Amino acid sequence: MRKGLFLIVGTAVMMAACSTPKNIAYFQDTEQAEGAEIVAVKNITLRPGDMISIIVNAKTAELSALFNLPYTTRRIGQNSDASISGTSSSSISGYTIGDDGCVDFPTLGRIKVAGLTKQEVAKLVKDELRDQGQVNDAVVTVEFMNLTYEVLGEVSRPGRYAIAKDGLTILDAIATAGDLGIQGNRENIKVLRNESGFQKTYELDLCSTRSLIYSPAYYLQQGDVIYVEPNDLRKRQSKVNGNNVRSASFWMSLGSFVTSTILVIQRISRYM
Repeated sequence: MRKGLFLIVGTAVMMAACSTPKNIAYFQDTEQAEGAEIVAVKNITLRPGDMISIIVNAKTAELSALFNLPYTTRRIGQNSDASISGTSSSSISGYTIGDDGCVDFPTLGRIKVAGLTKQEVAKLVKDELRDQGQVNDAVVTVEFMNLTYEVLGEVSRPGRYAIAKDGLTILDAIATAGDLGIQGNRENIKVLRNESGFQKTYELDLCSTRSLIYSPAYYLQQGDVIYVEPNDLRKRQSKVNGNNVRSASFWMSLGSFVTSTILVIQRISRYM
């Protein structure tokens, strides 16, 4: 009888253990992915509503000033007494791309930049300045200003983060958000993306190196939303009356089950 009781209790404990997620480790197929061709970096192309900075450096500061927007100054912690003011900070003014895909650039007028990478915008401005005879040897630098992505769900630090460079990957984003929690589903990371006005959802598997690096969502774009859904264990834990290994209701149910089983066994043994 004791063996039967141990078998029943052991089965119940094993059933509870089965709720533990199996796929925790990333990149479980690294051996199969060894030697795979590296996917080319996908540079971000600009869209209407994006803000960028365009800085032109010429031979002299006076000449450069003709093509650059002024710096903006913001005073922080200003006191009601005008003679007592807080610190101030300066920032570069930016160009917001209009609905027509253009920005209004000093001396050049409206130039179309939507659909271009920041490297292509820099070349366009440099070529236009040279072709119009305004400056022959300008150094043009273009940077992103308001491009962001969001990380939601089972990560340590969900939130909105800035895109400061081309070639930002899903792994960069997850690392910035503090990595997945142990209860995050690593096999079904969702990336929601606006593609030419249409919603597109990609699913990525962090456990598979090959499927990850070849996904169209491996390199992020502005406005992407990354969602890490909870695994099955986490979903059960979120239920108000969920019977899981961490809830009091689970242990109460298990205790009731074991007690009932013992009583049944005792009753049966009396007639044997």
